[in-house]
Amino acid sequence: MKKLFLIIGAPGSGKTTDAELIAKENENISHFSTGDMLRAEVASGSELGKEIEGYISNGLIVPINIAIATITNAIKNASTNVVILDGYPRSIEQMDALEDFLAHDNSIILTNIIEVEVSEETARERVLGRARGADDNNEVFNNRMRVYLEPLEQIRDFYKAKNLLKVISGEGTIEQIVSQMQSFINSKI
Repeated sequence: MKKLFLIIGAPGSGKTTDAELIAKENENISHFSTGDMLRAEVASGSELGKEIEGYISNGLIVPINIAIATITNAIKNASTNVVILDGYPRSIEQMDALEDFLAHDNSIILTNIIEVEVSEETARERVLGRARGADDNNEVFNNRMRVYLEPLEQIRDFYKAKNLLKVISGEGTIEQIVSQMQSFINSKI
């Protein structure tokens, strides 16, 4: 059985960096991001990958059932029994789809969801400061932040009610945040 940890956070919260560092320091933990999984499925040349490529190449959003199949296949095939998935869920639809899958498949157990909480000011400074691509500008940041915040309260409430939500401050140094997150994950495995 795979133990799954979901990590959510605003753009610039550091969730991907934190998860990557934890997986790098722990050979018994794998890390995935949703986008990376979809790209890997396409690269595999599988039938599912070809279907995903059809959506992506036409600029369309990959349907939720295909995204869930891709995510759960990657988790099931992970080389470790502990998996960190960052950036998921981003919507109520994604949360519900994962819950539905987990209710019918006992090979993966959702252990916890960790929210890396940062102020909008910190998130904006980090995203605009890194300016890695054309989408790292104020207008795009505002849209990404809105998309993140819109379902956040419902997602928090859902996982709080299941006693699965852990909030960690993302305002400290990377070392402090990673240490706190790693201690929490270790306490649950």
